[in-house]
Amino acid sequence: MPAPAPAPIRRRFSPFALALALALAGPAAFAQDGGDIDKVNGGITAEAGKAYGSLNTVNGGITLEDGARADDAETVNGSIHAGNDITAGSLSTVNGNIRVGTGARVDGGIETVNGSIFVDRRGHIAKGVETVNGAIGLVATELGGSVETSNGDITVGVGSHVRGDVRVKKPSSNWLPINLGSKHKPRIIIGPNAVVEGALVFEREVTLYVHKSARIGQVTGATPVPYDTARAPQSE
Repeated sequence: MPAPAPAPIRRRFSPFALALALALAGPAAFAQDGGDIDKVNGGITAEAGKAYGSLNTVNGGITLEDGARADDAETVNGSIHAGNDITAGSLSTVNGNIRVGTGARVDGGIETVNGSIFVDRRGHIAKGVETVNGAIGLVATELGGSVETSNGDITVGVGSHVRGDVRVKKPSSNWLPINLGSKHKPRIIIGPNAVVEGALVFEREVTLYVHKSARIGQVTGATPVPYDTARAPQSE
């Protein structure tokens, strides 16, 4: 009588081994590539946690939800709202605001013409931040380039580190129709424990406040007003 066949070996895949396999697979194994999105009219939303190519529209806003990734985001008439922990190559608009949440990584720069820019805590911006007519605000942000504007206020807020310059340019004649009647004197604040490695250059009259704990480079075109309170004094 032939010997009975051996019972099949049942291999048990432990929860630890399963977790290790998933970790080694990495997030790319589950990411859904949204590709490029190009529009003329209408907004664009990059969904949370997903990866995209270039996001471009003419008339519409762009939203990057928390954890979204994009090669770049660009619009002409619209604002850009980026959530927390986003990654992007660059963010730019002409007529609109740009607001970036916490923990953002931007491998290029951030730019708008007519609008404001705000980058919240733990932001890492590889290049510069620039507006023509709009305020700029940084909070605990690392900036690899310069901060530039012509007519906007600038706040290099608490704990921020700017490796380039802080510049307020003389308004160009190209923007004269926009600026007619404007008597706004830009208010520049370098906040507590902030660092500006480069120069502070002002081609027009500004009010400059520098916290006593801040470190700055050479100043041209303004006289710093020191302060040691939580907030800068009110302008004259």
